[in-house]
Amino acid sequence: MRRYIFYIVILLTCLLLTDCQQQVQTEQGNAAYYWRTEFWLDSTEQAFLCTYHIHKMYCRYFDVVMDGEEPMPNATINFTEPLPHDIEIIPTVYITEDCMHQRHEGLAQKLVNRIMQMNETNGITGVHEIQIDCDYTDRSRKLYYQFLEEVNACLSAHATHLSTTIRLHQLQMPAPPAQYGVLMLYNTGDPRHFEERNPILDQRDVQPYVRYLADYTLPLAAAYPVYRWQRQIGGVRIEHTVEAEEILAVKELVEQKRPELRRSIITYHLDEENINRYNKETYEAIYHH
Repeated sequence: MRRYIFYIVILLTCLLLTDCQQQVQTEQGNAAYYWRTEFWLDSTEQAFLCTYHIHKMYCRYFDVVMDGEEPMPNATINFTEPLPHDIEIIPTVYITEDCMHQRHEGLAQKLVNRIMQMNETNGITGVHEIQIDCDYTDRSRKLYYQFLEEVNACLSAHATHLSTTIRLHQLQMPAPPAQYGVLMLYNTGDPRHFEERNPILDQRDVQPYVRYLADYTLPLAAAYPVYRWQRQIGGVRIEHTVEAEEILAVKELVEQKRPELRRSIITYHLDEENINRYNKETYEAIYHH
């Protein structure tokens, strides 16, 4: 009998260890951000989703910005055509950092309610996750993490989990209370120094933070830039794009320290112009596991 009990304990321990291992990895698969204020897909974008086996789309629903003393929704997306039936939608909300400078009672519940109402209004079903995007700092981190805890509590009634974005500088901080984070490998540089470095992505700006990757406790996916950034500086139009070689060099750099980042690859963001900026070989290399 004692030997039988011993084997049962060993079996249960193995099962628990297996479950823990599954919890510390992100779900494998390709994805893309959708960051426009009107939802529709042209034939190029539909073909892109099919070609690279993208079955998950992080769709920006709205922003949350300060309006006077209160945070308010802004730039809400308008769904003008049905969603693809084989694409999982992750409603994503960008919240400005100044919204986390003081506590706003009920904000988490209002945010979750608005997302759920938008899903119902637009016939969006099968939502199992939402994502919050915020460039939090040491000043706002404590309140932001409390806010995420409140969002988690609100989502429990909907059997929905929470993810959040992680910028490079945030790797130095304790991990936020979310199921996983998306490591944003873009907007890595200071736009004021654009003559020295590409502010969208430069591996020299990524390198100092690589040492934090191995010990960061939150499971991570990786997001890479495929967009163009146009600005007016002194009356002169400045355009930034990232060379394919730079994206792939950064991808190799971070995956050496964090092999898990090969599992879930996201591009920012889905748009015909962005798709046409790079050739098929580049996208195959980005999305390759």
